[in-house]
Amino acid sequence: MRKKSFSKISFLLLATLFMWIKTYIVYKTSFDIKIENFTQEVILFINPLSFLLLIFGIGLFMKEKNRNRYIFGASIFVTVLLLANMVFYRFFNDFLTIPVLFQTSNMGDLGSSISGLFLPTDLLMFVDIAILFWLLKKPTFKSSSQLTRKERSAYFLLVAAVFFFNLGLAETERPQLLTRSFDREMLVKNISVYNFHIYDAFLQSKTSAQRALADSNSLTEIENYVNANRKEPSKDLNGIAEGRNVILLSLESLQSFVINEKLNGEEITPFLNDLINESYYFENFYHQTGQGKTSDSEFIVDNSLYPLGRGAVYFTNSSNEYTATPELLKDYGYYSTIFHANNKSFWNRDIMYNTLGYDRFFDVNDYEVTEENSIGWGLKDKDFMDQSVQHIDNLPQPFYTRLITLTNHFPFELGEEDKLIDEFDSNSKTLNQYIPTVRYMDESIKHFFEKLKETDVYENSIIILYGDHYGISENHNVAMEKFLGKEITPFETIQLQRVPFIVHIPGVTDKEPQTFSKVAGQVDIRPTIMSLLGIDTSEQIQFGTDVFSNEKLSFTVLRDGSFITENNVYTRGVCYDKATGEEADQAICEPYMEKAKQELNYSDEIIYGDLLRFYGEETEAVDADSENTTTEKN
Repeated sequence: MRKKSFSKISFLLLATLFMWIKTYIVYKTSFDIKIENFTQEVILFINPLSFLLLIFGIGLFMKEKNRNRYIFGASIFVTVLLLANMVFYRFFNDFLTIPVLFQTSNMGDLGSSISGLFLPTDLLMFVDIAILFWLLKKPTFKSSSQLTRKERSAYFLLVAAVFFFNLGLAETERPQLLTRSFDREMLVKNISVYNFHIYDAFLQSKTSAQRALADSNSLTEIENYVNANRKEPSKDLNGIAEGRNVILLSLESLQSFVINEKLNGEEITPFLNDLINESYYFENFYHQTGQGKTSDSEFIVDNSLYPLGRGAVYFTNSSNEYTATPELLKDYGYYSTIFHANNKSFWNRDIMYNTLGYDRFFDVNDYEVTEENSIGWGLKDKDFMDQSVQHIDNLPQPFYTRLITLTNHFPFELGEEDKLIDEFDSNSKTLNQYIPTVRYMDESIKHFFEKLKETDVYENSIIILYGDHYGISENHNVAMEKFLGKEITPFETIQLQRVPFIVHIPGVTDKEPQTFSKVAGQVDIRPTIMSLLGIDTSEQIQFGTDVFSNEKLSFTVLRDGSFITENNVYTRGVCYDKATGEEADQAICEPYMEKAKQELNYSDEIIYGDLLRFYGEETEAVDADSENTTTEKN
């Protein structure tokens, strides 16, 4: 393009330059994007350019006066989009997706959680907007000259050239890049946060069409995979809790790094530490949640399927057909309930619980909630446990129930009267406050056990406790390094995704407690429960395995595609040795790479295609044909 042409689009080029530099600064300061070599740094630097040239270039089809106004408005839009990703990333360590934006019914309840994520320095995001507004008034940028058709064509050829150069460089660095839709960091690092959103929109339209195009044949390959990888349940513990009630405690934001840990000589989780010595405890148990956080953990536990890589299943696919635990247990006389002192519509629970087959949802309206017994997100855990036990004592038995705690939730607020341990001293207010709220939750669990033992429910139940997802994201690594006394590498980041998993069976585990080092994940909880109850689920489509089975593979895959085996951790394209935390030969992890990717993809296909609506269809057809044949003979 000639010098004269550049003068016609000087405002456009200036806006592009401002936004380009601003985006790169945000990449380096607000997102934890791992750069391994110079080529990746070059890709990261150039990747916003094609999108910015394109979106601002749309203004070239407008008259000069409207063009500059459009570019100014587009600058505001792109800035707000970038800022939204910054704020979201601060807590979730993830990027926004379209399904997340559909979760607007949650926003009213987020309150201090969202406000606490904004920083005064965020106002710097609008410095270039102020400059553009000032320049918009200058005569230099008020020319009425128009670009010719040839000049516009040259401009958009430049845009295409920049895009394909970026994509080609990225594909060279990371082959099959666009097939890794679950790895959002990889996509943002290579094609930009903006082009990622365009790609996300494409995925949204594609997944919306999957259900309409699916048929029973879509399920056959998945059934074959599940059947081929099915493991026999434990011979020793199968049916040991037959007929007992099942009580699940979903422990909000609880990670394993606080278990058996002390601060200033005081135990952070004294009751859980004691309970572990009377239970079966898995020290290498991982959460597998995605953007749906607590709702994802609920979905995994009830279905032994993986959550979606984008958004929350509870929102995006709440009308699907599932074969969830509550539905399966109805055949064995179980009454199923949920206890959670929050609004029933949060995470779309009122809809999803009906879909999953729950008989009763005890929500905030079933509790006595006052200013005195509330903080942060609502009813304090101790009061929640106290009131929940009263309801539990009146449930028809046997029952299957889950209690979802609240107090140990970001931003981890707690009154002075409930602080039973000092805050940690670091540069992270989040981690500092996390320690006392964990200690308070531990005390509330102790209170729950004490109250439950006063009823006849305790001795006739199995009680399973598990952390639902992480509480401390990678954005607090500096503080975590101080707490743990070691560097937080990508390997250590995966190890921090471990959450407690405790199986307590009164009269059984207290006599012979045991700690297991076997690798497991939340997807294994349902098969484990069913095995303990002596219920055969060999006909069900599920990706988990009874954790007590001698045949269980020591393997689990996280929602971002990372996976853990007995001796290795694979994350961000690198294989690590668990014994040393150092990089290992990639060939060691290769046998599990396809399995990890395959299971995530198969689970996605089941959910997006609503494939379980076809489950058992062939059997029903065969039964119907048999009945018709019998009728004809008679």
